[in-house]
Order: sequence, then C-alpha cells, then structure tokens
Amino acid sequence: MKLTTVNCRGIRRIDEKVKWVEVEGSCLLVFSFLGRKFGKANTISDMSFFKGSPYRRHNNNNDAEAGGGSRGDEEDEESSSNPFDITSTKNASIARLRKWRQAALVLNASRRFRYTLDLKREEEKQQLLRKVRANVEAIRAANRFKAAGERTNGTVEAPPPPPSPSPSGGHFAIGQEQLAVMSRDHDVSALQQCGGVKGLSELLKTNLEKGIKGDDADLLKRKSAFGSNTYPKKKGRSFWMFLWDAWQDLTLIILIVAAVASLALGIKSEGIKEGWYDGGSIAFAVILVIVVTAISDYKQSLQFQSLNEEKRNIHLEVIRGGRRVEISIYDIVVGDVLPLNIGDQVPADGVLISGHSLAIDESSMTGESKIVHKDSKDPFLMSGCKVADGSGTMLVTSVGINTEWGMLMASISEDTGEETPLQVRLNGVATLIGMVGLTVAVCVLIVLLVRYFTGHTKDANGNVLFTAGKTKLSPAIDGAIKIVTVAVTIVVVAVPEGLPLAVTLTLAYSMRKMMADKALVRRLSACETMGSATTICSDKTGTLTLNQMTVVEAYVGGKKIDSPENKSELPSMLYSLLIEGIAQNTNGSVYGSEGGGDIELSGSPTEKAILNWGVKLGMNFEAIRSESSVIHVFPFNSDKKRGGVALQLEDSQIHIHWKGAAEIVLASCTQYIDAVGQLVAMDENKAMFFKKAIGDMASGSLRCVAFAYRLYEVEKVPSTEEQLAQWALPDDDLVLLAIVGIKDPCRPGVKDAVQLCQNAGIKVRMVTGDNIQTAKAIALECGILGSDDNVTEPTLIEGRVFRDLPELRREEIVDQISVMGRSSPNDKLLLVQALRKRGHVVAVTGDGTNDAPALHEADIGLAMGISGTEVAKESSDIVILDDNFATVVKVVRWGRSVYANIQKFIQFQLTVNVAALIINVVAAVSSGEVPLNAVQLLWVNLIMDTLGALALATEPPTDHLMDRPPVGRREPLITNIMWRNLLIQALYQVTVLLVLNFQGRSILKLEGAGIANANKVKNTLIFNAFVLCQIFNEFNARKPDEFNVFKGITKNYLFMGIVGVTVVLQVLIIEFLGKFASTVRLNWSQWLISVIIGIISWPLAVLGKLLPVPETPIGNHLTKFCRRVGHIFCCRGASQS
Repeated sequence: MKLTTVNCRGIRRIDEKVKWVEVEGSCLLVFSFLGRKFGKANTISDMSFFKGSPYRRHNNNNDAEAGGGSRGDEEDEESSSNPFDITSTKNASIARLRKWRQAALVLNASRRFRYTLDLKREEEKQQLLRKVRANVEAIRAANRFKAAGERTNGTVEAPPPPPSPSPSGGHFAIGQEQLAVMSRDHDVSALQQCGGVKGLSELLKTNLEKGIKGDDADLLKRKSAFGSNTYPKKKGRSFWMFLWDAWQDLTLIILIVAAVASLALGIKSEGIKEGWYDGGSIAFAVILVIVVTAISDYKQSLQFQSLNEEKRNIHLEVIRGGRRVEISIYDIVVGDVLPLNIGDQVPADGVLISGHSLAIDESSMTGESKIVHKDSKDPFLMSGCKVADGSGTMLVTSVGINTEWGMLMASISEDTGEETPLQVRLNGVATLIGMVGLTVAVCVLIVLLVRYFTGHTKDANGNVLFTAGKTKLSPAIDGAIKIVTVAVTIVVVAVPEGLPLAVTLTLAYSMRKMMADKALVRRLSACETMGSATTICSDKTGTLTLNQMTVVEAYVGGKKIDSPENKSELPSMLYSLLIEGIAQNTNGSVYGSEGGGDIELSGSPTEKAILNWGVKLGMNFEAIRSESSVIHVFPFNSDKKRGGVALQLEDSQIHIHWKGAAEIVLASCTQYIDAVGQLVAMDENKAMFFKKAIGDMASGSLRCVAFAYRLYEVEKVPSTEEQLAQWALPDDDLVLLAIVGIKDPCRPGVKDAVQLCQNAGIKVRMVTGDNIQTAKAIALECGILGSDDNVTEPTLIEGRVFRDLPELRREEIVDQISVMGRSSPNDKLLLVQALRKRGHVVAVTGDGTNDAPALHEADIGLAMGISGTEVAKESSDIVILDDNFATVVKVVRWGRSVYANIQKFIQFQLTVNVAALIINVVAAVSSGEVPLNAVQLLWVNLIMDTLGALALATEPPTDHLMDRPPVGRREPLITNIMWRNLLIQALYQVTVLLVLNFQGRSILKLEGAGIANANKVKNTLIFNAFVLCQIFNEFNARKPDEFNVFKGITKNYLFMGIVGVTVVLQVLIIEFLGKFASTVRLNWSQWLISVIIGIISWPLAVLGKLLPVPETPIGNHLTKFCRRVGHIFCCRGASQS
C-alpha cells in the first residue's frame, strides 16, 4: 500500500485509492476504503447518497411494511388535473405544492402564502443540511484514514499533551474549546489523555454515579464556563413587517395611486378645503384596511411563536445529587449525567459512561440511515441524534452553540409554515370566485367608461359629466379615475383574499385552545384532518387506562400466594433469585432519602409497579445491585415482548434473568421452583396450571408478567466487548420464578368518550401488546366491545394471526376488527395501511420508538406526551400531553370545529360577495352609477374579510358537532345547506336594495328634497341597510343548520365584541364621517327602515331552513349537466361532419 502525506485537517496518510478535494481546509471526500463503498459526490451540495432516518416512511410501492400502502391517494393527486385537489399535504411533493401556488389567483402573495411552506427556503435548508452532514462525514473519514495509515505503518502519532487548567474553564481544569474539539473530531486519544470518562468527569467535577450537585451556584458556574444549552434564534417578524406585507396587495396599491391622483385633481379644481375629501377618504379607508389586517396577522404570528416554543421544549431526566430529576432540555449543563433509553433524543454532545446494546440513529447529523453502536471504542454522542436501541448513561461535554447540532440550528432559519388541505382547497375557491369577480369588475369598468365618454353619465342634478370637445382635461381625468377606483374596489371585494387566511386564523385559535385541553399540535394539517377521522386505533395502557399499575396477584413457588407482599410464603432461594431479577433486570430505580422518608421510584409504570412489589417484599435495591455486576443486557423489545440481563455474581456464577409477557416467557421454561425451594420439571399438567392462571388473570383485565432465570457456564460468556455486543442471551431451558398480575384501572370517563366517538361515526379500535384476554376485558369495560357474546375472530384478533394473512385478506377483514392483542408495532403499521386502503381516515396513538412508522403512515399520528419517546413525538402530528383518550376525543371536536367554522365564514363571505357584485353591476349597467362607492366597499370588505373571519372562525366547538358523521375529505366545501342559506339571503338583499336603488326616492318620499340630496339619502340608506344585513346575517352564519342561531352566543365574547364594534363604527360613519364616506345623516325613521331590512334576515333564515335540500351535492348535478351538454354538442358535430 502506497501512502502519501497531505495537509487536510490532520489527515497524514491516505490510501492511493482515495480521491479527495481540499477546499478552504475542508475535505470533500469520494472514497472506497477497505472494500467498503461510501458513495460518490463531486460537491457538497451533490451529496445525494445520504439517506434518512430508519424511522421515516419509505415510499416503496412494493413493500407493504415500508408504507407503500398509502400511495394510491398520492398517485391520484399527482395525476389530478385540478391543482387544488390535495387531500393530504403530509407527504406532498415540492412540485405538487408549487403547482397549486402557480394556479392561484393572488393579489398579495406575501400575505397569502405567509403560513404556507416557503419552498425556496426549504430547498436552501436541505442544501445546508447536506453541507453540514458532508462536513461531519469528512471529519470522520479523516480520522478513519489516519487510523488506517497508522495501523498499516505500525506507527502511532504522539498523543496530545494532557489538558492543563484552561482559563476559559474558570473553575474547571478543562476548557470549552478543548471539549468542543474532542467531541467534534471524536478524538478518542484526547479522551484517553484526560484519563478516560472517569478522568474527564473529575476534570468537570462530576460524580459518574450521582451526577453534579445541581444547586444554583454550581449551575451558574457551569453555564459561565461552558455556556447554556440554547442557541441564538432569529428574531420573529416585527409588526412593521406585517404592515409592509399588508401594503403589497396590488389592488390596494392601485387604490392608493388613484387616491393620490384624485387628491391632486380635487385640490386643483376645488381647492384644498373641499377638494381633498374624495382622494383623502379613499386613502384613509385603504390605510385602515392595511392596519387592521396587519394587527390581525401579527397576533396570529405571536400565537404560532408561543406554540413553536412549546414544541421545542423537551423535558427529560438527569441525575443530580444521586437522584433522577426532570428538567427542560434548555437547563442541561456540561457535566450532567443523563440516562438514555430507546427513543430518547440525545440533548447535547457527550461521551458514553456505560451502555448496554446502545445503538444511535445519527441520520439527523450524517444523513446515513445506518445505526451506529456505541461502546468504549466509539463513545462520542452527538446532540440531535436518537437512541435506536438499548440503554446507557452519558456525560455531557458540550451544549448549545458549542455542538454541531446547535450550530446547525442557529444557521437554519426555521420555517414553520405549512399548508393544509383545507387551505389549498380554499385557495381554489378564492381563485374561482376571484376570476368571476375580476370579470365582473372589468365589465363594470368598460360599461362605466363607455357611458361616461359617450355622454350618458349625469351628475346628481341631471347634468352631463362629459361632453366631447367641451369638457376640460382635468375633470375628464378625475371622472375616469373615479370609475377606475370603483372597478378596482369591486375587485377588492370580489377576490376573497381573506378566505384562505381564515383557515390560518381558526387553526391558530384552535391550536391555542387545544393546548389548554392538553393537546399539542405539531402539524397544522392534523387539526382539520382530525375532523375527518373515521377510525381511531388506540393503545390500551395509559390511554384507555390510568397507567397507575400495582401488583395485585402473584403465583410463586408453583401456587397462588394469598398476598403478593407476603414474603413468608416464599422459600429463601426463590426469594433471593426473584429479588435479584427484579433489581437488576430493570430500567427503573429506587431512591430512598437519607432521612428514611418515603421511597421514590422511577421508570415506566410497569417497572415501577414491579419495583414497588419488590420493595414491599423487603428488597434493598442498592444492596442487591452491588452483589452482582451486569455483563450484558437485552433491552425489553416490543416485538419479542421480553427483556433480559446477564449477571456475574461475586462467586463468578452467571445468572441470566428474563422478564416479559407471561405466556411467552412460560413457553421457554422447562422447570420451576416449588414451595419448598426445589427445582421441579415443568410437566404438562403444571404448564396447564400456569396457563390457566394467566388466562384467569387476563380475563380479570390484569397485565401478566413472568420472571424466569437460568444458570450459564462462565466459559461460554464472550470475552471481548465486540463479541458481547453481538451476544444473544440464551432464552431456553429457563426456570420459572413467578407470574404476577398487574392491575391498571380504566380511566374515568373513557367509556363515555368511546360512546361519543361511536355516536359521531368514528370506530374506536384497541391495539395493544397485552394478552388477548386482557385486551378483551378492558375493551368490554371501555365499551369498545358491546358484549361478551359472539366476540370471535376477526372482531378480536391476535397480531400474529393478522400479520400472517395475505394482504387482500387483511383488507377484507380489517373493518371488522375491534381489538388486536399481542400486537407488534409492525402489526399496527399493517393495520393502518389496510384501513387506509379501505378509504378510512385513520388516527393512531403510539408511544414507543417502534410506533414511529405507524404514526407517520396514519393520517393523524397521536403521540403520548407522558409515556411517549421523542422518536414517537417527532413522528406524530399531535402530542396528547396527558395520555388520555378523552383528550383524543376533544381533538376530534376541535378538528370538526375548524371545518365547521370555515364553512360558516364561506357562507357569510359569499353572501356579501354575491349581493355586492349584483347590486353594483345591475346599477352600473342600467343607470351608469353605483350605489356603493369605493370607501363604502372597502368598509364592507373589512367587515367581510378580517372582522368576519375573527368573529366566525373563532367559534368554540359544540356537542352538536359530534352528532354528525365525519366530513369526507373530498366532500364539497359549500354544501347544499350552505347554498340554500346564502342564495336566500343574497336574493333577499339584492331584491330589496335594487328596489331601493330604482324606486327609493318615491318609497322614502324624497321627491321634494331635491334630486341631489334625495340620491344621497337613498344611497346612504342602501349602504346602511346593506351593512346591517351583513351584521344580522353574521348571526345566521353561526348555525347554518340549526334554528336557534343565538345558542351559546354569550360564551363567545369575541363575536359579541366584533359585532358591537362594527355597529358603533357604522353609526359613526353614517352620522359623523359623511364627508369621508359620501353619506348623509339619516333620521330615526330611516334608521328604523335600515334595521328592519336587516332584521328580516333572521325570520327569513328560519323559514329557509324548513326547505329540504337534496342529498347529492349541487356541484355533482352541475358536472353531470355540463357533461350532457358537451355530449350533445359532440354528437351534433359528429352528425354534421
């Protein structure tokens, strides 16, 4: 092997096969070393060989377990001709998301797309991630090459000198820079120079067993010397940025230009005292719209910021002062000792103290999906990575910005934007309505301009406004500007720019309220998708039950003992072995205070129940653990349903202890210890006795756990660390020690919550790893199963049976499944895939690392906040903070509320759109003038868009929402009921206001008031009646399908406040701002007429709700009609040819 010397961050020797490029001191490596092919890359940004985390779903159509089952919907969407037809944005491609943006009719792109995914920034973020990952791999490769060269030549470089007290370390004998370099370069030799992990802990003044002191003074010193576990975050957008965004609306810019021109011409022709009113009033109205819009958007932004902070604030356990305490991830300091378990996130850089089968998923940093096993030869742990398997403890060496992850997070401008399916659909609706409105506005513009320049437009006194060759240029331009202003204002009203943004408003409101209901939303789309859920696949433990476990029955010594805590019934040998297994084969711990007070238990609820039983039997936790040393651990596995540990005693004996699902452990037992402490062979009768005991306890809704052990020959135990890591603990010829029944009561109210779901058309299914009989008992208690009669397969099915069925058969029976027992995470994934193929919208709960694929595959993944791992939470859409099934039902209510509130707003806004457009178009075509001018239309737009959205999009959920079936994801947004309501109201408003427009002077008896004054009074009354109609119709929109529109109104303070403010402002506009709004004061009788016109909408709405509507959506009838017309024309064309 030929070696050459290069200068590249410590690489001294490189194989001639290795190709490298040096750029600014960084290595971009393309290598194939010792037969292992790592990939090819020409530049950092071309590192496409990186793969994602093994927990992520792979889009492999041929692999049912990899998530291929859900591709049907995605393929339909990709091939759909409608760019707005996206039923799920959860895994939508960038190209698909870009397609609907390009198709949307948008007046203000910066505002419309503010809360959608920033596609350009997302691509930049991915490129930066690839660069950082490439840098990490380059450093690792450099170390590997260096080590390989040294091995080849038989030379080893002189190790760096041992660390000397560093000024930057302050009170500590090692500084932050030394720690950061050691962690970043994974420099094992530097660690050895510190004296290994033990020596490093002494330099950091940390006890590897008890951790740091953890008092305020100690924490302050550590933060001063090594920094805190935070990284600089980019400041949120200020109010002025939202104000600037609101200015970007094209129509508002045109109106401002028109206002300035009108202002200049008005002042020139009429003087500054009278001439500024027309232009100034338009400018003021535009500014008011902009300011109110900016305030609303800014408040939404603050809500999202607080929720995002909550999502990032992970809580975890550290060891301080000899006990485990829960702290925020931001409070971790250098020197902390952290326990790591499967599914945890590594919260800081550190080194491994001790571990058992510890495997780390480093894909977040390296991009490679390969799991890395950690031991004394590779002890460095990187912040941001996940524990894929095993357990261990780590010593924190770097935090915050001093870690690779911290630098990465500080350099990435996190984009929290994310479109939802409803948002995309509403953009489609807004585009359609906008196109119609734009067409109408252009028609109005053409008609008014033609009438104006042909001399058919007259002023209030009947004088022609424009005469060719006589009218001066300035008045002519002023008249044309006023016409353009009206047309542009019609566009402002007609294009419902606020319609898609109403989704963001209601989601922001709902997310804040859901947080109070113990549900943390991680993905916006999950809020609305939950309203369409047709089935919920729920875990049992902790979700349907309290997760407060206690041992209530025990079979020890071949018989049932009267009291599980009765130590006197246990022979001494059996007792010592059982206590040894309880103390050593656990991830939990027992902490007893020095004052002899109450003990504290840590671990999972099952572990705590077993440890508590051991303590009641007289177990001294620390003493028992000190009598033997752990050689190897097989962590509890949700697939094998058991966990084991190999111990070496002081007399060199090897004990292997197993603990897990009772029937699985029992199947591996060939002996048991009887009541007198003798080993007895497990014959068929005794095996049947234990199986019956398990069945009886399971039928009583108890979780059954068995303990067993075996002796093992010392000489057969692997001697090296590598062999130990690969050692499969023997699990045959076991000796049964005990079987216990653990009680976990059902949560109060869970039966009512299940019943509520069933009434709402949502089927609740239990998916549990527990014994099938335990699952059946709990399901009966919760109401998931109606009765014990005829509960047979496939209603009640084992995961193994379901797993072994052919794919088509699984799809056939999946609708019948109510309970799945002894299921593995893969069984849950297969169940979710089968349900989705049957057209279900699936919500699934999960807490373990292996639940991540199912959580990701489901339409809505619900992770448990208390018992859930970080891997499960990151794969989920919503985190249930209290692990309670009743909270899941609350999420369903909020999801339905989001959809219902949007429909209320659509009905209200379309009524205003239709009425305003028809009134202005008819008036313009017939008389050449419009009753609603630019300022009035802008006020109507403010009521319709911002204030209307605030009032209707923030309605709290009601029980009525749970009395209807789930909303289909492809059901029309505008239902037949909504069409009926809005057409009745729009038709009424158009009829009344057009009658007033053409016959108002005679009806209101204004003939003697002069034509000009009479027209002003008439137009003011039309404007006033129109606004009041919208205010009264706002109440109707609250309950589209209920007669009592006032139900619960007193609880919605925001609605009442907005209506009150709107009424007050309307009175001010009419009575005091006549110059600005071109209105005159109305007398009491005219006000009364306006109120009566508005209030009639209430009884009209009641009468309208008596009209039946067809079940088939109107849109379907229109589609069929269009197809028939098209078919007729095609046939005629064919016959003529």
